[in-house]
Amino acid sequence: MSGSKLSDVLSPPLANSHRPESHDQPLGLTVHSMPTPQEPFQDDSRRTRRGRWQMIAVLLVCAAPVVASYFTYYVIRPQGRTNFGALIDPQRPIPAVTATTLAGQSVPLRSLEGQWLLLSVANAACDADCRQRLYLQHQMRVSLGKNMDRVDWVWLVADGAPVPAALLPALADATVLRVPAATLAQWLPPAAGHDLREHLYVVDPMGNLMMRFPAHLEISNAGKARGDLVRLLSASSSWDKAAR
Repeated sequence: MSGSKLSDVLSPPLANSHRPESHDQPLGLTVHSMPTPQEPFQDDSRRTRRGRWQMIAVLLVCAAPVVASYFTYYVIRPQGRTNFGALIDPQRPIPAVTATTLAGQSVPLRSLEGQWLLLSVANAACDADCRQRLYLQHQMRVSLGKNMDRVDWVWLVADGAPVPAALLPALADATVLRVPAATLAQWLPPAAGHDLREHLYVVDPMGNLMMRFPAHLEISNAGKARGDLVRLLSASSSWDKAAR
């Protein structure tokens, strides 16, 4: 086959040839904006703020029952009812000091936190007035019935003298600790004209001194003191449970 005929086979006549339509489209480029250097830090900041608000919300939910019970007791009191005991304002937390058991063991005084405390103070010799207060503490606690385990009977001894052996069996259910007299004087305020050893005191489960009963409490009006204690236990029943 001649060269010219070979060329004719491979190359159709121009008159009959059709150039195929091109379906290719120009390549389109979409430019996306790049994040600015500040955006990651802004995201972290937003997450941090959100986390803080969530933490605050959780704390408020946890504290709500405590706040509500105190608001009810201190603010929304039924008309015509007065406390027999004197409310301590501002409240005084248990001092961060070391106390000593009668056996000589050192314990933090704040280890008493977590329970309601019905508390008295006296020297170790414990005269007749001291024994009267200890008896009333025991009777008031026992009279609380099912709520008895929410209250600890506490006697704080203000000196280093020995406690009479005859008194020890009666103190089997009491918490007895020696605390320096100077510490007790700073923590427990007496009524005007009285000594702190003449009173019974109430401390709440968070460790705050909150009430003082009148000096030289008698059996005849101990029921009024018990009534205050019952109301406190009732107001805190939603968040305070028996035993530490």
